[in-house]
This record gives sequence, structure tokens and C-alpha cells, in this order.
Amino acid sequence: MPAMPGLVKTPTNTPPLRVSVPDTQQQPPRTPMKKTPSSTPSRSKPSPGRSAKKDSPGVSSASAAALDVDDPSLDNPDLGPFLLKLARDAIASGEGPNKALDYAIRATKSFERCCAAAAPPVPGGSDGGPVLDLAMSLHVLAAIYCSLGRFDEAVPPLERAVKVPDPARGPDHSLAAFSGHMQLGDTLSMLGEIDRSIACYEEGLKIQIQTLGETDPRVGETCRYLAEAYVQAMQFNKAEELCKKTLEIHRAHSEPASLEEAADRRLMAIICEAKGDYENALEHLVLASMVMIATGQESEVASIDVSIGNVYMSLCRFDEAVFSYQKALTVFKSSKGETHPTVASVFVRLAELYHRTGKLRESKSYCENALRIYNKPVPGTTVEEIAGGLTEISAIYESVDEPEEALKLLQKSMKLLEDKPGQQSAIAGLEARMGVMYYTLGRYEEARNAFESAVTKLRAAGEKSAFFGVVLNQMGLACVQLFKIDEAGELFEEARGILEQERGPCDQDTLGVYSNLAATYDAMGRIEDAIEILEQVLKMREEKLGTANPDFEDEKKRLAELLKEAGRSRNYKAKSLQNLIDPNARPAKKEASAKKWSGLGFKF
Repeated sequence: MPAMPGLVKTPTNTPPLRVSVPDTQQQPPRTPMKKTPSSTPSRSKPSPGRSAKKDSPGVSSASAAALDVDDPSLDNPDLGPFLLKLARDAIASGEGPNKALDYAIRATKSFERCCAAAAPPVPGGSDGGPVLDLAMSLHVLAAIYCSLGRFDEAVPPLERAVKVPDPARGPDHSLAAFSGHMQLGDTLSMLGEIDRSIACYEEGLKIQIQTLGETDPRVGETCRYLAEAYVQAMQFNKAEELCKKTLEIHRAHSEPASLEEAADRRLMAIICEAKGDYENALEHLVLASMVMIATGQESEVASIDVSIGNVYMSLCRFDEAVFSYQKALTVFKSSKGETHPTVASVFVRLAELYHRTGKLRESKSYCENALRIYNKPVPGTTVEEIAGGLTEISAIYESVDEPEEALKLLQKSMKLLEDKPGQQSAIAGLEARMGVMYYTLGRYEEARNAFESAVTKLRAAGEKSAFFGVVLNQMGLACVQLFKIDEAGELFEEARGILEQERGPCDQDTLGVYSNLAATYDAMGRIEDAIEILEQVLKMREEKLGTANPDFEDEKKRLAELLKEAGRSRNYKAKSLQNLIDPNARPAKKEASAKKWSGLGFKF
């Protein structure tokens, strides 16, 4: 029985836009929470060594297909394989993906006709026939669309491709189905549709497990790939579960302290750090570092040292963090050069550390050193690296009350990313940050515009996360400042629904939206609705959160004023203060950016 090919990492310097023609499998590098996946639909079975130059779109798939619809030669069963070979040759010869696209469309049409004319499969039969040829052709067609940056046009062929094979008919069909789901997941990821992307990866993993079993090393690679996707979606519990499974598989099939285990531990450290489990994150990083030291991979050791420094900084062990960063900096300067972006990234970490410890002069100096590198990038530096560094530096400038400089850096980051596929969610995040800064500067129209642009992008990506709810709340506040009360009310209502679903009614962000919505209803003359919300908020604070929160007295006072205006008294008796304060809860701090509007108590 033929084995399902494994998932092999491509080198990190692989060109980002590439046509991959299915023959064998490969997988693009994915760095969790730092970079998006390669635009190549990597899970398709690309033929090794074949790539194409980026070319501008010029062939309309609709018009090209229309030319072939009535072509009788497409009924020839030998034409599809011939046209698919021409597509490969066009890519290999450098003719460009447009010519290959024309051949691939015609090949797909030929295979479709042959499938329609073929006899139905024998139950339990294992032969693929034209069905698998059609699946392969659809994979190639989608890969060519992706190489042209036309990711939305790649989705329909892949959705068709995953329905063509029948995994029950044997490993060849299982491989075709697995490849199609993973390639579709990569393509949807490039379009920012993270939830649909993860659903495709999960279906691919399910098929692979059914074919190879739970403990096959290739299943471990797919589990890690899916775990990375969950990290990017900030679903850390699911990511941790899959990463643990990957570790178990690699321990069973690899030598002790293998490179595969080290990679798993680095991912597990990211997950633990994101969940606030810093001690476990540190343990995983130290174990991964020991493996890299034993195999003489100096640059990888330095990269892990940076991660160790990040954990030490989170633990407020600043001297140990400085030591780790300086160790990494020495290695990067000697191995990569003093102007390499990895050197700049360490400068940024040191700038943040010195800012946190109050050494602002040192912090600013490291920011300037990093900016000099980012402003004159060496060849091979990706725009994602530059944009990420500028974004982190902007946060430091913002915190030292230099918002104009911070805005310039965010605008530059956004400009770098705006033409890159798969970066719409990242751009939306930058726009949301810009909106916050505009708001704190009193530039409310610009704040609203920035939030609106972010919301539009997040809606297009099908975003329903807590972050989306927070952005809606912030946009609503900007609308309030512009006296667009009705629009603000709609935004607060939508934010409430999302945050209740994602965070629950007792979360501080959710309570802030409740308070803003009550203030909006008050401004709109909907006094009874405002009273109902404030009574609900105070009841939750008194019963579950305690009254030590500084917002409690404000909300209690506002409710009393509304009840007085409505001519009635509060219908809920508060318990004694002794019974209200949760001994395990710490008083929440008000954010420095919190704003009030016209005494109504809006919360940012």
C-alpha cells in the first residue's frame, strides 16, 4: 500500500510567490504569530524544484474556459495529461503562470469530461482513473491562481477538488483528499478566513489519521501545523492539546532530544507564554536550547535565547533577560552582520526592557539603532520583518507620550503590508491601534475612519473574536464624540453580543460595553433601557466581582440619577461590603486612555 507522503518544511528563503505543480508534498514555513503562511498552497503535491517567476495577471479564467467549452478535442482522454504536462513545462521554462493557467484550465475541462464519460467506480475498487487526474489538475490550477495573487479564484477549484476523491477507495484517494483540504486551508488563510482555514486543516488531519493511524510521524507534522494555525488564531488551549500530541509522536519515533522534539518544545513555549505559564515556557525553551547546542546550531541557540529573554522579562527578571538578549545579540552580529533585521529585533527587545525599567534614554537609543537598520534593510529582509519591528517600536513611542512619531511608524508599517496577500487582519490591527491614538489625541473623525476601515476588513474575514468586539466598542466611542449617537448605539449592541459570546458577561471588556450602551441609551432618551443595563451591571459586580472596582461607584451614582429622573428607586438591595469583595480579586486599574463624555460615563 503506497504511503502518504510526509510534510517537509521548505527553506525559509523560498520565494513567497511560487507555482507548485503537484507531484510530491511540501509545506511552507510557518512562524507562529509572526508571519503568515507562504502564498503557495503547499499541501498540494508540488513537483520538486519547479518554480515560476511572478507574472502579472492577464488571462481571464472565464474567457479562457469559454474558448474551450465547445472544443470536441477535450473529449480525448490523452489530451488532459498532455495539457497538464504543457502547464508544467510552461512553468519550468519561465513562460510564466499566465500561459500555464491557460493550459491548466483546458486540462481540467478535459479531465471533467473524461470523468463524466467514464464508467462508475466498482464498489471497493482502488483504481483512481480520471478522478484522481481531475483532482491533481484542480490542485495545479489553484496553485497557479495563487502564484498570480488571485487567491479568491483559487478557492472554487479547491472546493471542487476535495469532493472528487473518495478516501474509502484507497490511499491514493486519501492522499488526494488530504492534499486538497490542506491546500484549501492555506489558500483561505491567505484570504484571512482563519476559521474556515482551520476547519480544512482539521478535515485533512482526520483523513490522514484514518489512513496512517494516530501515531505516524507524518500525522505528528500535521498536528504541529494545525497547532501553529491555532496559535495564530489565539486558540491556545486547542494548540496546546495538539502540540502535546505532536511531542508524544516524535518521542515514540525519534531519537531522544531530536530536532523534531526541539521544534515542538519551541512551539509549546510560545503557547505557554501566551497563556501566562512562564515557568513551563522557560523549561521548554531550555530543553530546546540544549538540543540545538548539542547539534552545533549556533543561530538557533541565539533565537531561543531571545525567547528566553522574553520570558524573563515577563517574569520581571530583568538582569537575566538582559544577559539572554546580549548573548543573542553577540551571535547575530557575528554570524549575520550588524545590519541584519534579527539584530534590529534584539535592539527592539532591549528597548522595551529598558523602557519597562524606567531607563528611557537607553530605551530610545536602542529604538534609534533598530530604526536605522529597518530604514535601510539589507537584501533578503522581508516586509513582514520590517513592519513587525516598526509596530513594536511605535508601541514604545506611544507609551513615552510621543504619539505623532508612533503614528508615523504605524502608517509606514501599514503601507508596507497593504499589497501583501494574507495581511488584511494584520492591517486591521494596525488601523485599530491608530484609531486609539487618534482618539486620545482628540482627532475623533480620524479615529472613527481608522476604526471603520479596521471593522470592514475584519468583517470581510468573518472575524467574530473578542478583539473584533473591542474594536466595535472603540469605534462606538469615536461616534459618540462626533455626536453620531444612533450609530454608536448600534456598534455597542453588536460589541455586546460578541463579547458576551467570547468573554462572558462578567469580563471587564464586556462590562465596559454594557456601561457605554447604558450611557448611549440615556443620551437617546431610552431611560428604562439604560436603567435595566446598569442594574444588571451593578448586580454582577456585587454578586460576582466585588465592589472594589473604581467603576462601581460611578455606575451606582449614574443609576441613582437615572432612577431619580424616572421617579423610582433601585429595585435591588445591595449586600454589605464585607460580603461583596472577593478576597482573591485584585482591584482593576483604569487604563490611561479611559475617557468620559458629557458626564454619561463612556468607557474606552
